[in-house]
Amino acid sequence: MKCEDVSKELIPYLDRRANSADRHEVEEHLAACSACHARAEELRRLWSVLDEVPIVEPSLGFDARMRARIAEEPQPRWFRWFVPQPRLALSIALLLAVSVWMSRLPQDNSGLAGSAQSEHEQFQVIKNLDVLENYDVLSKFDALDEVPAEQPAQPDKQNDQQQQDDGG
Repeated sequence: MKCEDVSKELIPYLDRRANSADRHEVEEHLAACSACHARAEELRRLWSVLDEVPIVEPSLGFDARMRARIAEEPQPRWFRWFVPQPRLALSIALLLAVSVWMSRLPQDNSGLAGSAQSEHEQFQVIKNLDVLENYDVLSKFDALDEVPAEQPAQPDKQNDQQQQDDGG
């Protein structure tokens, strides 16, 4: 058993509330570990001193006097909830500032593309539905990785070279 485990089981051991297996393990550890044994002895001495202190019983009217003192405490007024608390006032001010700032941001209607599409664009989407249904299959198709990408032809450079060769 480790010292940490013994420190958790030490009070039930000294109080005689631990079961016999735990008591046996604690006793073995206390016999082997001088630090834990010293701590157990300190706790025994402390409890013996506390046992010598007389127990003071509260008077018969203690409970009644305590309840009367609690009842005498001033009750919060009904209008107290109207008085703004500093945290509440700060929260409301920040909320107001953020809402004004958000209302001043430029409006971006690109998220509403479905409602802004023309009928022609909607028809094109429906026309190409067969291709769109197989998009996942085509995008994950490994054979397409081996196909070289098309490079756009540059007719201006070719025409310039031909003119230089002809006229040149």
